[in-house]
Formats: sequence, structure tokens, C-alpha cells
Amino acid sequence: MRAQDDDHDGGLGKDLALIGQKLVERRQALSLLGMAAGSAALAGGLGTVLFPRAAYAGGKCVADAPEIAGPFPADGTNHANGSTSDVLTESGVVRRDVRSSFLTTTTKAKGVKVRLKLTLVNINARCTPLAGYAVYFWHCDRDGLYSLYTVPKESYLRGVQVSDENGRLSFVTIFPGCYPGRWPHLHLENFTSLAEATNGKKSFLTTPLALPADVCTNIYNNARGYSGSIQPFSQITLGTDQCFGDDTPAQLAAMTPVMTGNIQDGYVAKATVGIAA
Repeated sequence: MRAQDDDHDGGLGKDLALIGQKLVERRQALSLLGMAAGSAALAGGLGTVLFPRAAYAGGKCVADAPEIAGPFPADGTNHANGSTSDVLTESGVVRRDVRSSFLTTTTKAKGVKVRLKLTLVNINARCTPLAGYAVYFWHCDRDGLYSLYTVPKESYLRGVQVSDENGRLSFVTIFPGCYPGRWPHLHLENFTSLAEATNGKKSFLTTPLALPADVCTNIYNNARGYSGSIQPFSQITLGTDQCFGDDTPAQLAAMTPVMTGNIQDGYVAKATVGIAA
């Protein structure tokens, strides 16, 4: 059975209530941002604000809207199999190649190889690089299942990296599958430092990246092991996705990494993460 973002230990009703609450909070935050006419005043009143992705448009550094994490983060904020799940406090979570499990097994997730390259920048300083920030990265496997939850014995496709002096970091992973009700995506949870990421504290914002439609179509129709994604992908659009559905075209463009490559050799995905530092 495929994983769905409304299927976890809390129950459907709890999930729907949580999603509704998060959407209200999100719209309130967006309203505040629009009234601020620039994030400097907002940051001064509310503290450091993190935005998930940033892109350059008209010579300006543009950030997109924040999104919810979903029910499978394993970051200490929810439960998996009856107990609190917090992979961030486990030894070995700081790693670039996240394809293999690292807790109780060494199983390697199968799928088309993807190298995700991120650049962290300060949207309040003309997108200057941010060094020393940590990103917790996770996503489902090619069957649309999540380690520690719908694949409880595995811990693959989860890891943490820290930005270098140029604000850059990268992960090696596989292209995720598509499951019912969600556009194919990757999760990023951002922290101000590695210490903040690995001490079990909650991050100050989480965001998904929307994977490009043309790459999804190619992989799901032509790569081995992805045929189960064909039908759910045909039934979802960015407009009907519960997270991406109310984003503007500019925000969606910012939240979609640029991907190059092929099924045989793998893909490189590049994205910029904008932070109001």
C-alpha cells in the first residue's frame, strides 16, 4: 500500500485539522509579508524568518511561500510506529549520500540517481551566500513509501548537510515516486547551525521542492521500478496539490529545481534556498 500524507498514527481527522491549521497560519504569514513591503521590518519584529526557496527575477532576490512538512518528517515532531521518531539525534545522520539506511540495516534505496545541489542565500542582503546553515533532507522512495513509517525497518533517504563558505551543500539520492494525492516532491528542513539540527529541536521552517513535470513523466514511463507512479501522477497537478495548490506561478517556478541529465547516468538538480537572515 502506498504512503499518503494523510495516513499516519494520528488518524485522518487529526491530519486534516493539522493541515487546515497550517494553511491558515501560512496565509496569515503571507499577509504579514505583503504588508511589510520588504522583510527587514518583519524580521525585526518576529525574529529570523526562513523562506524555502529563492530565485532571481528582475535582478532582485525573490523568496517563495513556506509549506507544511507532511506526516513523515522523523524530526521529533510526530510519531512512527507508536513512538516519537527523531532521526536527527541519531549518529550517522550527517551524510551526503542518503541512499542507504544507516540505523538497523544498510539497505540501499533503488531508483534513478539524483545529485541535489543547494545554495543557501540571505534574501535580505541581495542573496549573499550563507555559511554554516544546516539542511535536513528527506523524501519517499520510488514506491512512494517513507522510511521509518511505511517502511519502518529502513532509514534511507534521510540526511543532514551543512553549507560551506559559498552557501553550498549537496545530497546524493534517488528520484522519488508519486503517490496518490501529492505532486512528486522533496522535503527540506532548515536550521541555523548543525548543532540546532542534531540536538532534536524543531526547525524554524520546512519546505518541499516540486519536481519538474517533464522529468517525472520521463522517469515514471521509462525507468525500471517506477511504473506504479504513472497512474497517481496522471491524477495530480500542481494546482490540485494540497501544498503547492495556492502558490503563485512565480513561487512555483522558484520552488522547482532545474534538472539536467538522463535515466542511465542520473540527474543533477539545482535549487536556491532563500533565508531572511
